[in-house]
Amino acid sequence: MPLYEYRCGQCEKQFEASQSVYARVEDTECPFCRAREATRLMSSFSSNVVGDRKPGFAELKAKAMNDERIRRFAKLPPLNIRPNMSRLDVTSESEPTSTEGSTS
Repeated sequence: MPLYEYRCGQCEKQFEASQSVYARVEDTECPFCRAREATRLMSSFSSNVVGDRKPGFAELKAKAMNDERIRRFAKLPPLNIRPNMSRLDVTSESEPTSTEGSTS
């Protein structure tokens, strides 16, 4: 459970309370004067990472690599479509293609 810092609105003293994240500020009771006029304060926190691996780093790197692959493969044409290779009418230049100038 998180540790929250509060200031009492009646006696102006600061105190800490270990509460659930769902606990309401209005329900927090001052341990000094028993008033329910507390205000939650902003506080800093610290964490300790043991070892050379940060939690979740490998998963983030794998997701980034997957996104990069998807981005690259999106540029490629689909595999189920064959290239349009229509047959060209190839005629040799020695064959006459028109009947002009020919006498029969």
